[in-house]
Amino acid sequence: MKNPYFCGCNFLNSRMKRFFLAFLPLFLYLAAYPQESSTQIRAVWLTTNWQLDWPSSGLSADGQKRQLQGILDSLQKLNFNTVLFQVRIRGSVLYRSKMEPMSSFVRAGTSDGRPFDPLAFTIEECHKRNMECHAWMVTYPLGSQGVFSPKKQNFLSRNQELCKLYKGEWYLDPGNPKTNDYLLSLVKEIVEGYDVDGIHFDYIRYPDENTSFPDKNTFKKYGNWESLDSWRRSNVTRFVTQAYQYVKGVKPWVQVSSSPIGIYRSLSGKGDRWSGFESVFQDSYNWLKLGVQDAVYPMMYYEDKNFYPYVDDWLKNANGRFVVPGLGVYKMLSREQNWDLQVVTRQIDFLKSTAASGEAYFRLGMILGNLKGIKDELLSYYRNPAKLPPMNWLNNEPPASPDDFQIYRTDNRTVQMKWNAPSGKDLTYTVYSFYPNDSIDLDNPENIVASGVRKTELTLTIENSTQGKYYAVSASNRFHIEGKMSQIAYFLPSLDLQK
Repeated sequence: MKNPYFCGCNFLNSRMKRFFLAFLPLFLYLAAYPQESSTQIRAVWLTTNWQLDWPSSGLSADGQKRQLQGILDSLQKLNFNTVLFQVRIRGSVLYRSKMEPMSSFVRAGTSDGRPFDPLAFTIEECHKRNMECHAWMVTYPLGSQGVFSPKKQNFLSRNQELCKLYKGEWYLDPGNPKTNDYLLSLVKEIVEGYDVDGIHFDYIRYPDENTSFPDKNTFKKYGNWESLDSWRRSNVTRFVTQAYQYVKGVKPWVQVSSSPIGIYRSLSGKGDRWSGFESVFQDSYNWLKLGVQDAVYPMMYYEDKNFYPYVDDWLKNANGRFVVPGLGVYKMLSREQNWDLQVVTRQIDFLKSTAASGEAYFRLGMILGNLKGIKDELLSYYRNPAKLPPMNWLNNEPPASPDDFQIYRTDNRTVQMKWNAPSGKDLTYTVYSFYPNDSIDLDNPENIVASGVRKTELTLTIENSTQGKYYAVSASNRFHIEGKMSQIAYFLPSLDLQK
């Protein structure tokens, strides 16, 4: 594939060169300020396994909460709108479960005497900051032989046939139907017990290099005359289907997604490389075809010919669902592949020219640590808040408009906006502003003041100015279907003119 960002001037004639030079300032402006979308998923994986992103070692429960609040504050300033919070790692969880123990990384209680529930806290704090919280679950891996033991798990100690030891690691056996029952019980705890916005499956595949994975007896019992490869793919797809159907039957607005291998199958057609379909029995294109995913976050941790054509292939097979490529910013680490920052920014630029629904980043530590300047770059890409794209295959009924929209000053720099909620439950709101001579364009990101607001009020800091603006608010349901704007209110922030 040709470099999508090739640029050269040798072919220009004199007239074209004069044209180019005349518009060079505009070109430089557009290069410095990349085009921004008003509707986009901006997601990050917040890793708790091995305490990579959170929590740091040695903190009390109160300290862990403060650290998490600081992380979410930083993401809000970067205008992220989706946090994939790792709630199940290997054999332990970060929520109150009857099935699996709380992770040893989490401190037991806070200074007020209450037990610390990381998932409940993260959901609450994300919602305060106009972000969604999706519960990220590691699916089949259970942990290393030296750390995890089925005998120490309440349920698994009575169902040890579900567990397979392979190359020093324990895994749930995808071919045993009871594995689905066990995983669905965990999903049920999260979806019914917490106000999550999404459930996100990771490692939803067989182990790498699995030619000797010990499922011979399971295959003999449940194989139903399929080939081993086909049977293994069917096992994973069966769980994906059951999980999707369960979630939609209980809370249909909860987004169901996964992070499949970035390369579904080799585009050469020769099966000559490691891929989801051929190597780990992950038939993720079929999941999209069956409609049992709302979104996929393929792990596109590759460069050049292994990135651009495969993103296009995902988009061709999206079946109307969200494709949110995961970008491997960790590859910029010197101990990884020491990528230049431009590898990632070229990928972001490319995605903006496609039908991708946004970007996700692995992982949070690289973003907030500003590895090679990535945080600074994202400040230019995400200058304004973005709305989340609508899941209109699930619901297409917009809520009514808010009414009685008011805006007034509370002190020299702070203004308060309030409105009445329309009928409907669990609504969020997007606040817009427009200059008097501008068109009322809801698709212009520059007009979005805030999105994902969960209260019927918003406090803003507005600088003193003699130029007034119009403000309005719209409501969206939990499927992100947006209704019409409220009536428009005019506000003049000049302190001098108000005296």
